[in-house]
Amino acid sequence: MQAYRTLVRREIGIHFLSWSGYMVIASTVFLTGLSMVILIESLGGEPTHRPLTELFFYSFSFWLVLLLAPPVITMRTFALEKSSGTFETLMTTLVSDTAVVLAKFTGAMVVYMVLWLPLIPCLWLIRKFCHDPGVLDVGALGSAFTGIYLVGMVFVSMGCLSSAMTRSQTVAAVISFCAGAAMLMVGFLSMAFSGEATPRGVVLSQLSLIEQMQDFAAGVVDTRAVVLYLSLTVFFLFFTKRVVESRRWK
Repeated sequence: MQAYRTLVRREIGIHFLSWSGYMVIASTVFLTGLSMVILIESLGGEPTHRPLTELFFYSFSFWLVLLLAPPVITMRTFALEKSSGTFETLMTTLVSDTAVVLAKFTGAMVVYMVLWLPLIPCLWLIRKFCHDPGVLDVGALGSAFTGIYLVGMVFVSMGCLSSAMTRSQTVAAVISFCAGAAMLMVGFLSMAFSGEATPRGVVLSQLSLIEQMQDFAAGVVDTRAVVLYLSLTVFFLFFTKRVVESRRWK
């Protein structure tokens, strides 16, 4: 456990002791603030029956951060170790492969959640200066962050797997981004076949990232989506561990 905590602190320190980490945070803060400004201007002072979290879900900035942040955060987890030659040194220490994979995943998730923290004061300011205090529902906010966290777990685990498969950080980021975009495209396919009561339409609906995030943003926590995201996270982390273990046969 001590080795795991040490590796987690090391992973977090790598991000916050480099310019790239602060550039990602600054870009996320800018996009979040920009989307809030656009959201307020689009409302034009008119009342809305939907919570702000659901309106923010429809913004382009939300999906841009969701797709780009995990690949940038995870591209260095294993690829940097391999390219710099420290991967072999790390693997020869008295640390299990599982602990290494989980520590890198945990460190990336901490950075990922820090990126979304500026969303809270943005929504709070809108609630403070709004005539209707119910515009920001606490339950919907908690549900939205739950969805963001669960989707982030899947995307970060995919990024860890992509980084473990290559020595190039750029290649790892591209693979992770393409995998995330492919998951998002399932949502568009689900929308195209939404009127069909066929097994294909049902399966696409259950796998639709867009529909599930819409439910989370509206304050609905579907246990089926929770189980799906947790299962996918375990799936990608398992194969990440298998890739790390494959060094023994090289």
